Amino acid sequence: MKIKTIISQSRRDFTAEYECGWCGYTYKGRGYDDANFHQTVIPQMKCPECMKTAGNNYRALTTKYPETMIV
Repeated sequence: MKIKTIISQSRRDFTAEYECGWCGYTYKGRGYDDANFHQTVIPQMKCPECMKTAGNNYRALTTKYPETMIV
């Protein structure tokens, strides 16, 4: 899965539209805007439709705020 669009964000919590890189399936879900979530959690998310995870070409987004900043 990958983030297609961030719909709303409050501090580091966000709601986004996720998209499968394999079959194109999209759904809305929640997330947390830190490096661990973008680099580890999102690539391991399984698509509810085809049950695949992100491929080797997945490129993580950067956080909206620096990791050291308290929001």
